[in-house]
Amino acid sequence: MLSFAFPWAFLVLPLPLPFLVWKFAPAHREQAQALRVPFFRSLAEAAGEEPAQGAVIRKRGRWQMAVAICCWCLTVIGLARPEILGDPIVIEKAARDLVLAVDISGSMDERDLRDENDKPLQRLDAVKSVINDFIAERDGDRIALIVFGSSAYLQTPFTEDLDSAAELMEQTQVGMAGPHTAIGDAIGLALRTFEASDVEQRLLVLLSDGADTNSQMSPENATEIAASKGVKIYTIGVGDPNGSGEQRVDLATLEAIATRAGGGFYQTNDTEGLREIYAEIDRLNPRLVETTTFQPKTSVGYYAFAATVLLGIVLFLGLMLSARRRVAHG
Repeated sequence: MLSFAFPWAFLVLPLPLPFLVWKFAPAHREQAQALRVPFFRSLAEAAGEEPAQGAVIRKRGRWQMAVAICCWCLTVIGLARPEILGDPIVIEKAARDLVLAVDISGSMDERDLRDENDKPLQRLDAVKSVINDFIAERDGDRIALIVFGSSAYLQTPFTEDLDSAAELMEQTQVGMAGPHTAIGDAIGLALRTFEASDVEQRLLVLLSDGADTNSQMSPENATEIAASKGVKIYTIGVGDPNGSGEQRVDLATLEAIATRAGGGFYQTNDTEGLREIYAEIDRLNPRLVETTTFQPKTSVGYYAFAATVLLGIVLFLGLMLSARRRVAHG
């Protein structure tokens, strides 16, 4: 499909510019060297020739006018910037940013979770298998990964490279961030990570198996800030709520965090439960998509300018050839 980027240029097309040039522009003049002979007329009579005028003005032919009109039309077409439009291309961009905060404190080494075959499984291994599947299904989303223990660390900033995020999650080991649990710091780090996000839907999924014992920022204060910034927090508790110290999962705090931040709280003791939880989170927060449509454009205006130059060259060569023929027959 052909379109013009500047169609207003066609407003000057009716202007009789070629006619005005043809009608009023002065003729081309050239000076040539000559030999003045005092007895020139006598020589001409002796030779039987009739002297002609020294200056010759050629008449402009209709074909010259036709070429000038074609050049004018081609120039206007080039100024209108003709473009060939390609097929529309639709680009979908997710309008959702998701942060996964995973507890990797020492208590995640416990083997009290069950796999599909009801066999004991290390807590972190169970979380990895489910989270990696969850990440793989986030095609189009941007994901950031935070791991926390005694401190919180940004493992992966927001990225659409899901394979890299899953690989870094797979390489994570228990105790890499320290033996204790800092839930408040993990939420605070997630909020700092969200500062680089300008999308509408921002989710934090936080998984922990312990009680907050090492945060510099309390979970309550961090949750209040998250709620004020419109960040939803979904918390998942794994482990024994009847344990002691670092081994006890503080379900009450996790539930309070989710309630205050407009998210949801879940608890599970097996991998199948984890999968159901992540599926439920995904169902409650359908992915928002920003759609952008554009058509690629290929400019072809230079063809019109090239044709104008070519016609001008042909006209010039034609005039030169005509002049030489006249001189040869003169």
